[in-house]
Amino acid sequence: MEASPTSLKRLKLGKLKVVRRSLLQRYEHQPFISCLAGFYSCRWKRYQREKTEPGKCCCNMRECMFFPLLVAAFCFSLVFLYTWGEGKNDYNSFDWYNYGNLGFWFLWSLVILIVAAVLFAYISLLLVLAMCLLAESQQLYLHWSHKIGTFLVLGFSIASLFALSILWRDHRKTVRLSFQVTAPYLHIGAIAIMIFLAWPVALHAIRADKKVTQVIIVGPYLAILLFLFLIPLGMYSPCIREMGTLGPKPALIGHRGAPMLAPENTEMSFLKTIEHGGDGLETDVAISYDGVPFLMHDDTLRRTTNIDEVYPNDTAKAASFFSWDALQKLNAGKWFLKNKPFVGMGSLSKADRNQAKNQSIYTLNSFLRLADSHNKLVIFDLYRPPEKHPYRNLWLRKVLDVILKESKIKRHLVLWLHNSVRSFVQSVAPGFQHTMGRKAPIEDLLKHNIVKLNLVYTDMSSEDIRKYAEANITTNFYVVNEPWLYSLAWCSGAHSVTTNAVHLLKDLNQPLFLMTPQQYNTMWILTDLTAAFLISLIFALHWWREKNFSCCAQDSNPMIESGGTYNKFKTELSDMPAVLA
Repeated sequence: MEASPTSLKRLKLGKLKVVRRSLLQRYEHQPFISCLAGFYSCRWKRYQREKTEPGKCCCNMRECMFFPLLVAAFCFSLVFLYTWGEGKNDYNSFDWYNYGNLGFWFLWSLVILIVAAVLFAYISLLLVLAMCLLAESQQLYLHWSHKIGTFLVLGFSIASLFALSILWRDHRKTVRLSFQVTAPYLHIGAIAIMIFLAWPVALHAIRADKKVTQVIIVGPYLAILLFLFLIPLGMYSPCIREMGTLGPKPALIGHRGAPMLAPENTEMSFLKTIEHGGDGLETDVAISYDGVPFLMHDDTLRRTTNIDEVYPNDTAKAASFFSWDALQKLNAGKWFLKNKPFVGMGSLSKADRNQAKNQSIYTLNSFLRLADSHNKLVIFDLYRPPEKHPYRNLWLRKVLDVILKESKIKRHLVLWLHNSVRSFVQSVAPGFQHTMGRKAPIEDLLKHNIVKLNLVYTDMSSEDIRKYAEANITTNFYVVNEPWLYSLAWCSGAHSVTTNAVHLLKDLNQPLFLMTPQQYNTMWILTDLTAAFLISLIFALHWWREKNFSCCAQDSNPMIESGGTYNKFKTELSDMPAVLA
C-alpha cells in the first residue's frame, strides 16, 4: 500500500528532527573526545579518529602490543615513586654518600623525588586518557612522542629500582616497614582504582561478541579484585591494637643535636635539641693530634668546616691529625647556611643565621658539661685514631678522663656504647648505662650488664622489643626522622629513638595510624562491600544500555523498511549535511 504524500512528509520531518538532534548531541560531545584524542594521539580532527565496532579490538595489533607497556610503565613508576618517597627518612644519608663520591654537596635525593613524581604524573595522565578513550569506544593510537616517553619512564623506573636494590639494600627493609603503616591506605587506593577501571572493562566485555574474549577481559580483572578484597586478612601492623594497650611515647635523642635547625655537633645544635624538649644528646668523638677529644663525625673536615679556606692543602687530611689549636681556627657553621643539608629545612631567623655562622668545633668536655647542666642523657660513637697517631693506644683513657675527671657528668646519664674493654669501663666507672649496638641473646646481654640496645631502625620488631623489655632491657632506634616511622616505633613499643627532627616529632601526640582490630575489620569490610556494589552497578548499567540499544535497533528496522519508504528516505538523507550546513 502506497504511503500518502502527507504521511511521507511527516515521516521525513520527524526523521529530520531525530537526525538533527542526534547530530547536535554528537557535536556537543565532540570537544571532549577531541581533547582526549588530541592529547593522547595528537589527532585533533574527527576524520582522523575511528570508533571501535562492537566485538572488535580497541586498537590495531601494534597498539595492542604497546598498551601493556603503558600499563607496565605506570606500575613500575608507581612502585619507584612509593619506594623512593618512603625513603625520605634517609635522604640525608644518601646525599652524604654522594658527597663522599663526588666531592660537592647537592640535594640529589630531592631531584630524584621530583623527577619520579613528574614521570609518574605524565604516565598516569596517558593511562587516564587511554581509559577515557576506551570508555568512549574510540580506538587507541598513541603518538610516537608519547611512546618514546613511555619507554623513558619504564627504563628510568626499572633502572632506579635495580640500582636501589644493589646499592641500598637496607632500603627494602624500610619499604617493608612502611607497609605496616601505609598498607590500609594503599588498600583503599587500589580498590578505588579498580572501581575506576570497571567502566572500560565492563563496556568492552559486554560488547565482545565471543565468550573467550569476555573471559580474557574480565578474568584478570576479577582475579586482581578478589586478591585486593582478601589481602587485609594477611596484613599486620603493631598500630592495629586493642584500646589502652599503646605504650608511652618514645623519648627523643638528638642525633648530633638538631642538625635540621643548626650545624651538627656544635653548641648551637645541642642547645636547639634542649630547647625543643629532647631527652638526650647523641654525638661522635674523635681525638686531636695533641690528645683533646672533640666532636666530629666525618674522617675529614671538608664537609662541616671551612678547611678549604684556612688549610687548602690539607683538605684530605684526617681530622685527628690536626692539633686542637689548628681545629679552633676553623668555622663549623658557614657550611650549614650554604649547603642546607636537609630537605624541607625551612628558613632560619636572622638571629639563628648569625649564631650558626659563628659556630666552632666543640670539645667533648664542653658537650658533657652542657648535657649535665640540663640533665640530658648522652650517647656517643668513639672513633679510634688512625695509625701513627700518638694517642692511638691511649684514646679510651683520654675519653674516660674527660668523662670522669674533667666534666664530672652524672654517671647514670652516660649510655656507654663502645664494646671493647667493657669490663674495664664497668670497673672504673660504675653507674654507666651500658648499651649494645646489636641484637644478642638475653642471657649474653644480662651477663655483660647491658641495659639498653641501640639498633638501626630497620631491625625494628615489636616481638623483639617486647622480649627484651621483659628482661628490663630497653631499646633505642636510630635514625628516625619521619612521623610515620616514629609512629611505627611508638606502636612497636620502642623506648626511645635517635632523630634529626626533635622539633617535629615532639608535637606528635599519637601515632599517625592507630585503630582497634574491630575498627580495622569494619573499615576494610565496608570498603570491599562498597566496591563490590559499585562495580556490580557499573556492569549492570552497561549490560542494560547495550541490551536496550540492540532492542531498539531490531525494532526500528521493520517499521522503517515497510512500504519501501526506508530506502527512499535514506537516499534523501544523503544530502542532509548540505541541508544542515
